[in-house]
Amino acid sequence: MVEPLAETTRDMYAAAEERLLGIIARQLAAGLDAPGWVEAKLAAVQPLRRAAQAVVDELGRATQLEVFDAVAEAYNVGHRAAVAELGALSDDARALVDDRVPNAQAVDRVAQEAVDVVTATHRSILRAVVDTFRAVVTSVAATPLLGIGTRRQAAQDAMRAFADRGIRAFVDRAGRRWQLSSYAEMAVRTATARAATEAHMRTLAEAGVELVVVSDAPRECPLCAPWEGRVLTIGGPAGARTVEVEHAVEDGRMVPVRVAGSLDQARAAGLQHPNCRHSVSMYSPGLTRVEQATSDPAGYEAGQRQREIERTIRKWKRREAAAVTPEAQRAARAKVRQWQGAMRQHLADHPDLRRNRVREQIGAGNLPEPRTEATAEQVEAARVWSGDDANVREMSDDQLAAAMRSNLLDDRARRRLEVEADRRDLDALLDRAAPRGTLAADLTPFSDAELGRLVGHVDDADALRIAAELDRRDLAARLPGVRPDLVGLSDDELAARVRYAIEHGLDDVDQLAAEAHRRDLLAALFPGGRLLDDLSGLGDDDLAWAMQYADNGELLRIAGEMDAREAVELPEPADTGDAVEDLLADRDALAEAMGDTVPGPAAWGALAADQAVDDHLDDDAFWADLRDASAALYGGDDDEDQDKDERHLITRREARALYDEYVYRQYLQAEQDCNGYLLNKKAKAAGHNPASLFSGPARIAYARASDELKEWWKEHGRLTQAEFIESVTGKAQRWADGARKNESDQQNKR
Repeated sequence: MVEPLAETTRDMYAAAEERLLGIIARQLAAGLDAPGWVEAKLAAVQPLRRAAQAVVDELGRATQLEVFDAVAEAYNVGHRAAVAELGALSDDARALVDDRVPNAQAVDRVAQEAVDVVTATHRSILRAVVDTFRAVVTSVAATPLLGIGTRRQAAQDAMRAFADRGIRAFVDRAGRRWQLSSYAEMAVRTATARAATEAHMRTLAEAGVELVVVSDAPRECPLCAPWEGRVLTIGGPAGARTVEVEHAVEDGRMVPVRVAGSLDQARAAGLQHPNCRHSVSMYSPGLTRVEQATSDPAGYEAGQRQREIERTIRKWKRREAAAVTPEAQRAARAKVRQWQGAMRQHLADHPDLRRNRVREQIGAGNLPEPRTEATAEQVEAARVWSGDDANVREMSDDQLAAAMRSNLLDDRARRRLEVEADRRDLDALLDRAAPRGTLAADLTPFSDAELGRLVGHVDDADALRIAAELDRRDLAARLPGVRPDLVGLSDDELAARVRYAIEHGLDDVDQLAAEAHRRDLLAALFPGGRLLDDLSGLGDDDLAWAMQYADNGELLRIAGEMDAREAVELPEPADTGDAVEDLLADRDALAEAMGDTVPGPAAWGALAADQAVDDHLDDDAFWADLRDASAALYGGDDDEDQDKDERHLITRREARALYDEYVYRQYLQAEQDCNGYLLNKKAKAAGHNPASLFSGPARIAYARASDELKEWWKEHGRLTQAEFIESVTGKAQRWADGARKNESDQQNKR
């Protein structure tokens, strides 16, 4: 979070080191082959000291400004981070910190301590430069005397060794000597991290927050690994324990939280060491979900190898800067390129690592060059690279889109964004289609793909509704006048197609409008996927249109509504005592009551399966010949003869159809009269259908019939198909006599 704040200070000290190396190298190279070179160089110590002093003075002034600015910014960063985390608290708790400004005294104290640590060793820089210069001169003077090389070679060897060591003027309390730029960067980074953490923890503590959680950073070191994902106390004693704290949003509710120790304990054990990537954030009891920390020892080793390659590149760049001869300079430059190639190969082998070229530089000047501000796309891509899944979830849709546009992400990072975008799309879809867990009444605005995604997130009843909607769409796609490619679109997609068609002058605007009208009508007639409860307000055309999408039950309701609108007063059923006469009388009375509303024989014939009959039914001459033949056969003009002639107009085919109705009427009447006792015990146990007793051979029917049914047949009769056809047509049937004899035999057996 605050690591970049120390980069400017590091660059200044790296540039100062390069300038000092250059001053020493130029002083040594001047007159290297001339006589009296040793005496001249020893006499040039004072000019060398003055030149080095100018560099150190300029460095001290720049350090004072940069460190104060960096620490102040770090304190602000920590404060803002705490305020952002406190957004989950109540308004009263946030009000305690929203308007609070950073503590100026704390900022000045931390910044001054960092400046004192860094600048207190500036005197050692001058001593190191002078001592190194003298050591090189002495080494060069002794080499030719020993006969082991030339003066130029000796000077180059000495400068190369010095460049490898660097100006190690900083000595810590452990006695370790630090390179100039490394120690300055470490000191300022430690100060900025301390300022940010102090502001962060102070702001949280003032708001009453007691617990924090350690982040899960990539490529963690062994010191920090034990603390990843652990909950710590801001204050209090050390040691792991379970504490009871109040729920973050539910007053009075206490929840147990397992803490690994205190923040000070974790820092003493190595957490948040210099260059540490870990941070801590507010832990809200009952709300914060602590994810399982993942260990990445291989990633840590790869990162350490990258640091080693960076150090080697810097070493050869320092040798290049300290080169006395052109040959040494070219050799050092070749080594730089070689190790830069090794860096590229290492990054290719470990794609999760990122190259930081600043780490490969020894400095570019006391004042940094004007840098080009990063674009929004680059900033968001960096957030994706540097953060975890939780960080991606915090980004807005615009920020995710900017990161995708950057073309800086690899496949794995893009996959993370795609997964997050898919999660957000699903949440948005559930908010629209199933608000508060209840599926929307109207599913027509949603596309097939959206409905398919919803199935796995609703209960069984809603899943059946979605399946019914998809079935209705499959049916619609097969209807004439409906474009199948439009049926599965959502309303938004359909509207986009309409706008595109209008803007580009396409000729399918009418078809798109028809699809929109179809959806509006479907939503009006089938709210919630079911037919309207009240159909009285719909026109006949709407009812006929709805039949395309209705199921069997809904079709019966539509038919009932249509019947109610064209109601016909039905005559009372005939009751002559003869079942056949009653059937024919009811048929004639119903035809008379229906009148012109019933199609004639020709219209019904259009539905016949027999094409020959169809041709006759459409032929008026056929009907005229049939009437003449009937009159010639039966004769007479009185009413009785006329009724008889109408009787004989029933064909055998019609008689067979009427027989099915006769059998059903007999079955219903017998079931009522016999109180349902139609089968004997044996037939009932065998599972026979009682309706089958009213047709077919008499021997089988009587063998299965109950005594009550046999008595009923004795009174009302039982006709086979042959007997019935003979009765209604008046024409003898060759099987009728045999059927009557069998019936009589069965009756006589009783």
